[in-house]
Amino acid sequence: MNTAEQLQSIRTSEDVRAASVEFRGAAQRLREEISRVLVGQEQTVTSVLVALFANGHVLLEGVPGLGKTLLVRTLGQALGLGFSRVQFTPDLMPADIIGTQIVMEDPRTGQREFTFRPGPLFTQILLADEINRASPKSQSALLEAMQERSITVGGMTHTLKQPFLVLATQNPIEQEGTYPLPEAQLDRFLIKVIVPPVEREALTEIVERTTGVPSAATEVKPVLTAEQIAWAQGLARLVVVAPHVQDYAVRLTLATQPGGAFSPPECEHLIAVGSSPRGAQAILSCAKVMALMGGRTAVSTQDIAAAALPALRHRVVRSFEAEAGGMTTDALVQQLIHATPAELQPAGEAA
Repeated sequence: MNTAEQLQSIRTSEDVRAASVEFRGAAQRLREEISRVLVGQEQTVTSVLVALFANGHVLLEGVPGLGKTLLVRTLGQALGLGFSRVQFTPDLMPADIIGTQIVMEDPRTGQREFTFRPGPLFTQILLADEINRASPKSQSALLEAMQERSITVGGMTHTLKQPFLVLATQNPIEQEGTYPLPEAQLDRFLIKVIVPPVEREALTEIVERTTGVPSAATEVKPVLTAEQIAWAQGLARLVVVAPHVQDYAVRLTLATQPGGAFSPPECEHLIAVGSSPRGAQAILSCAKVMALMGGRTAVSTQDIAAAALPALRHRVVRSFEAEAGGMTTDALVQQLIHATPAELQPAGEAA
């Protein structure tokens, strides 16, 4: 059976439960293969896998040397998919990413015609390294591909192979000569992951691996195919979400809108711009994958709360007052989560 037929055969909760066991096995194999090369960063790896199975793009932010590029390259090897890396620099042009039309001469007829030569964007896993070092003009070259999974050049639309995943990295320091990503582009990323510093035990193992004799155990082999990934992405969409759980994700997103009905009064003056509807979509998509990874076939409010921070941290713009007070976006989103009840109290009941 093809992927669509396999998903159509899953009709009951028992079918979903049985399929979830296979899903967790696939995720575990992928995690183990990545750990052959990447030491530590378990939470970062988990977040990237959540985005992969939720069919969304990831923005990785962290200081240099934490393994962001290594993680993306290893993921491409473990999936056996097409992989490209683009080093974003101030002189990068959109044609360097998308491709360009070139004049070719037919040796038989001598006639000249325009031929499209695809750029590195025509892949399945794209590493956009230090994306904020390129100009907004070059950054915008990714917008159509990230949203539509297609690229239009010279009036022709080219559909990209599936799955298609953009993993972009940016450095939170050394901001000279950088171009902050506009909100429209940030909104295309399903989640933003903050890569933490390496701990003592992990750093010890990194030093031993990189300064000692190379080991064959660090070679990465493909463990999942494109069809298996498509099946896992389809299975995640089948995870059940109760109405009150979905409403929690909706209210969390609306809580980021200053002056809205669900905006906590203590947070209104701290937010300049709130999340778009993509925020709620991202929370629910990630929460479904988290439920499957946890061995559950229905999303809980805990899954929603866990997915809210990476899904909203790049969609909320702090006010001048919040910036002046030293409040980080993460702290602001956490405050919104704590101020938004998981379940609304029925009307008429005492608080």
